[in-house]
Amino acid sequence: MAEKQNLNIIFVGHVDHGKSTAVGRLLYDSGKLSEPELKKIKDIAEKLGKKGFEFAFIMDHLKEERERGVTIDLAYKKFPTKKWNVTIIDAPGHRDFVKNMITGTSQADAAILVVAAPEGIMAQTKEHVWLCRTMGVSQVAVLVNKMDVVKFEEAKYKKVVEEMSALLKQAGYKPEKVHFIPASAYQGDNIAKKSDKTAWYKGPTLMEVFDTFEMPKPPTDLPLRMPIQDVYEITGVGTVPVGKIETGTMRTGEKVIVLPGRSGKGIEGEVKTIEMHHEHLDKAQAGDNVGISIRGIGKKDMARGDIISSVVNPPKVVKEFTAKIAVINHPTVIAKGYTPVFHVHTAQVPCRVEAITKKLDPKTGAVIQENPDFIKNGDVAEVKFVPLKPLVIERQKDNPHLSGFAIRDAGQTVAAGVCIDIVAK
Repeated sequence: MAEKQNLNIIFVGHVDHGKSTAVGRLLYDSGKLSEPELKKIKDIAEKLGKKGFEFAFIMDHLKEERERGVTIDLAYKKFPTKKWNVTIIDAPGHRDFVKNMITGTSQADAAILVVAAPEGIMAQTKEHVWLCRTMGVSQVAVLVNKMDVVKFEEAKYKKVVEEMSALLKQAGYKPEKVHFIPASAYQGDNIAKKSDKTAWYKGPTLMEVFDTFEMPKPPTDLPLRMPIQDVYEITGVGTVPVGKIETGTMRTGEKVIVLPGRSGKGIEGEVKTIEMHHEHLDKAQAGDNVGISIRGIGKKDMARGDIISSVVNPPKVVKEFTAKIAVINHPTVIAKGYTPVFHVHTAQVPCRVEAITKKLDPKTGAVIQENPDFIKNGDVAEVKFVPLKPLVIERQKDNPHLSGFAIRDAGQTVAAGVCIDIVAK
């Protein structure tokens, strides 16, 4: 049987609404976590005075390990359902969420929004819905958690459904296409198993919802773009750039251009061979990791961060670009002249803040201030940047796969965003 396809699902929601517990429970109930492993985690939770938090610890174990030197080995990355191999991205809160979403090598294909029934919608819930939308996550489901606290009352569930539907609609989702699952992650109701306490609910469990998501179509209809990961010299073959084809298709014999290339203006050649997993192919497409040899281009002409595209519809090397960014974790404020390093596809290029044109409301996307002097943590803004080295980046509406980036400074991600406009060189 063919290997199942991989679907990336991100769990988001207000702090303490039960994201990690839901994921932990899912792994345990589906047999991905053994009794001894759970016992080990329970003991740690009790020692730390966190009884009842054991499932959350499953996902938080990496953080816990760092803090306390506790090792809990868990292969929670791959999680098979009937239809997919699901990779779960647990996003602890807003800041890391944006970072994961944009820099995660795996853009999330779908999101599970966790909302606790007793509290309902919180400020962060609104931001998450909006961020999911901005970052291009088109499929969502809502887990109405902690139903045990409200004694599994249908009225409480309906209230959350009503409020969330209004919010989703405002952000541009179609609520009628969204599944709302009443659940108790802590007790395991409607997570991997149907609950007998919600006779009034006829929909899927959380586990079953995963299989209602569609696999996003590989973007083969967009022009060819292959960011170079590395360039090798291979005896008998010559220069071999390797990388993942982000969009489009590549064929042997095709005329390509490497941009910006050493010269900054690009260099042309012809695809001689395409190889994937030691197999020669005549063509490869979006999603494939390949090594290729190109006639007419040598090792000195290209490097990591360059993009290989067809000569027919190449991307532009930009002089400046405008982006919508979210400031995640900056020690002070960001103002004109600030020059951090941008991580765009495989490129790392310093870019200077030329102007901050608009400050936006993170919950609605509306403009709240024109030309602010500075922006700080939690702000979302439109900013003009000038790259200090040749850079290829595309507008979100032309090619979303080459529009996202993370901004790093002093070893951490300070902001993240998407390019919305460019001025070509």
